[in-house]
Amino acid sequence: MRTMNKQVQYVDWGLVDYQEAWNRQEEIFAQTVAIKNANRINNTQNPTPNFLVFTEHPHVYTLGKSGHEEYLLLDEGGLKEKEATFYKINRGGDITYHGPGQIVGYPILDLDNFFTDIHLYLRTLEDAIILTLADYGIEAGRYPGYTGVWLDADNEKARKICAMGVRASRWVTMHGFAFNVNANLDYFGYIIPCGIDDKDVTSMERELGHKMDMDEVKDKLKGHIAALFKMELL
Repeated sequence: MRTMNKQVQYVDWGLVDYQEAWNRQEEIFAQTVAIKNANRINNTQNPTPNFLVFTEHPHVYTLGKSGHEEYLLLDEGGLKEKEATFYKINRGGDITYHGPGQIVGYPILDLDNFFTDIHLYLRTLEDAIILTLADYGIEAGRYPGYTGVWLDADNEKARKICAMGVRASRWVTMHGFAFNVNANLDYFGYIIPCGIDDKDVTSMERELGHKMDMDEVKDKLKGHIAALFKMELL
């Protein structure tokens, strides 16, 4: 049986264009899958790498492979006016927004090193966000039937603070989550986020009434991810 590699390389890419970040993810993802394929073919046990990437993007809308393009409410001229871009991508989920003031997390993990359960993987990422919010006195949870993290999910004030969409092949993950810390929430008004048109979107800044220290929130979040996945961050 192959030894599990629970070491995870943490990288902060800073503010990076979405296409560039996608290309970087695809490269790491392809290399990891190639190692797994070679191990299977050659009956070898070479360890697979794991990465936890945090980044921010300039204003961008992304549409998952099962999504609805009509949920983007801007035409080409509107996108240009808002200095935003639009990409159709290969994750699950519908349309979402990324922009400055969001922690966008891309765990590129070989789940054979942790647990082979996509449902548990998503719930564990949600738990890390929920625990991070609790550190700041914000009570968060889940909204039945939807991925992501919500506030007041049990009543009419339900609002989403973190969206998720992942892709996995041979138990290697890519894409991930978008956590609204200091995000400009106006940009969510130009889409029907994740196809949900009757629920609000929020951020830590809106909930607490002041700008957050992004580096501090990142430190707390990556600590919770490491603890929940029992990973060793490098």
